[in-house]
Amino acid sequence: MRPRLKFWQIWNMSFGLLGIQYAFGLQQANMSPIYRYLGADEASIPWLWLAGPITGLIIQPIIGAMSDHTWHPKWGRRRPYFAIGAVLTSIALVLMPYSSSLWMAAALLWLLDGAANITMEPFRALIADNLPEEQRVTGFSLQSFFVGMGQTLANLMPLILVGLGFSVQSMSGSDRIPDFVKWSFIIGAVSILFSVGVTIFTTKEYPPVASEAKPERISIFKEIFAAMREMPKVMKQLWWVKFFTWFSLPLMWQYLAIAIAERCFGATEPSDPGFADGVKWGNLGLAIFNVACFVFSMFLQPLSARMQPKNIHALALVLGGLGFISMEVSTHQYHFMIGMAMVGVAWASIMSTPYVILSGGVPASRMGVYMGIFNMFIVIPQICNMVLIPFIYNNLLGGSPIHALCFAGISLLVAGWFSYRLRLSAEDQATI
Repeated sequence: MRPRLKFWQIWNMSFGLLGIQYAFGLQQANMSPIYRYLGADEASIPWLWLAGPITGLIIQPIIGAMSDHTWHPKWGRRRPYFAIGAVLTSIALVLMPYSSSLWMAAALLWLLDGAANITMEPFRALIADNLPEEQRVTGFSLQSFFVGMGQTLANLMPLILVGLGFSVQSMSGSDRIPDFVKWSFIIGAVSILFSVGVTIFTTKEYPPVASEAKPERISIFKEIFAAMREMPKVMKQLWWVKFFTWFSLPLMWQYLAIAIAERCFGATEPSDPGFADGVKWGNLGLAIFNVACFVFSMFLQPLSARMQPKNIHALALVLGGLGFISMEVSTHQYHFMIGMAMVGVAWASIMSTPYVILSGGVPASRMGVYMGIFNMFIVIPQICNMVLIPFIYNNLLGGSPIHALCFAGISLLVAGWFSYRLRLSAEDQATI
């Protein structure tokens, strides 16, 4: 039984997510425009985003299983992975906006996503390691708060830098990426090193208890496959909820800025004067999305005392779906901002509620590997999205980024229905 921790101890334990999510926020808001600046066409953009889900699919279960079997008297179980991942992520962030070609940007995204996944995966397991069950809602809610805060800072930074006089237009020749994008990424590199450092040097980890100890060192891959064979029922039920949620979300990061540029500023090419305005408003939309996330995350714990988490999650997903669908009829950038606030409410629940449900239904000795496998429920639907969308973009979706966002909304509505239909045992309900 873990001792109860003070609020600020839980805060420091989750603080590293601020920098990690700053890094994810930068790529989510800026990679599609960077690809467009470097010559990619709209239909092929999802293929260029495959780095994220594929690296997550491979790396997170491996890092989860490895960290379950790691223990060092000074560095603990999860913190070595925080440190290694943060350093590699910062290097990729510094190099990314200086990409001189499409292949270079795509290669750096593979490095960035791989490193960020190394850093990110153990954070979920750390909450389950260090907190008693009655404090896990607080822990995961704080993680949701830092997810929203970190991505909000990333999304606002280009607007702040433009306000300070940094260039908003792309340059000619090989230097086509604006200065405000470059400095946003450099600030991101500093932020991840600082915030992850706070977690590493202020958080104590507990050595494995006797029931978690492994009598022999087994193959990491055997451990992963054994855990998959013995997957808890509650985890299996969450598959369809996660599939339609994460099939939907990549469309937002791939097409939001491009959709605003086209619908609100009449810009369909990076050379059009309104394209940079679309990028700025896309960043602002994602900032509002993340503000809504961390504001709503503060209400998740009191709501969980009144409603079953599966129903909270269902309502949040439906609200997010309606937010995306509303963009189909949006005629002004402010309309997009309202829709993004609705999606942000869903994002707060997506970042915490499924983990609360899961953490009470898996054994402590396999918490890391199951959190890593659970990430497969995130990355597999993203891979499906990124493989399928280029084939349907110009016909079923009419070659329109607006239609792509509406399609995302329909997918979130389906996810909400599956969340409502979850059937949890009395034991699962008792641990939530």
